[in-house]
Parts: sequence; C-alpha cells; structure tokens
Amino acid sequence: MYRVSTQASFDAAHFLKDYPGKCHNLHGHRWKVVIEVSSPELDEGSMVIDFTDIKKELKKMADHFDHCLIIEEGSLKKETYEALVSEDFRIVTVNFRPTAECFAKYFFDQLSSSFPVNKVQVYETPNNVATYEV
Repeated sequence: MYRVSTQASFDAAHFLKDYPGKCHNLHGHRWKVVIEVSSPELDEGSMVIDFTDIKKELKKMADHFDHCLIIEEGSLKKETYEALVSEDFRIVTVNFRPTAECFAKYFFDQLSSSFPVNKVQVYETPNNVATYEV
C-alpha cells in the first residue's frame, strides 16, 4: 500500500459549551490538519495522487476556518452572538462539537468524497492529536 500525506494549518478560537473543564472557556489553537491518502497502485504518473490537487482542497478548507471563532450551533445565546457579529467578529458555525476528534471526522468526510483518504489527524497543539481513519 502506498501512502502520501500533506498538511495545512489555521488559527482559530473555540470553546466547549457545558464542558466541566477549562475548555469551557474561549481559547485558541494553531490547528494542524494532516491528510493521508493511500492506494495499492500508482497512477500513470507513478503517483498515489498529485499533491497539488489535495493540497489545494485542504488549503481551501483550512482558510475557511482561519482567524475566526468556531462555534457549535446553539452554543451561544442569541444576544451574545448578535453582539459579536455587531463587533465585526468572524464567526463560523458548525453542526458538531468543535473538538479535534470531530474536526478529524469532518475533514475526512469532506475530502474522502474526492480523494482516497484513509486517515486524518487534527492537532490542537504540537503534542495533542486526534485521528479519524478507516
């Protein structure tokens, strides 16, 4: 089996509503996303995949989350959300809990429809990584 990987990163803040620890508070990360693609055979160009193709799509996804506040749907009071928007904060709402584990599955699901992705790793910090793989 051949495996290749590429990565992208973004800076963003989040919080975990009703979490009983310090991650309940608003905080930020330098998120790093590593995508691994595999194939039992190489294509006609002797590659698993052209890195340019998957890097372009991964960068587009990472750029979507860069320098924003990521919130889970329904995790902020309407008044709080409106106040942040009125201050011109960029907010990206997701329909999942914004943990590294859920982001790993999110990136996997989004990219595997176009590429033979077998594993996604999401780092919240250089030492903390969550993995989703088939």
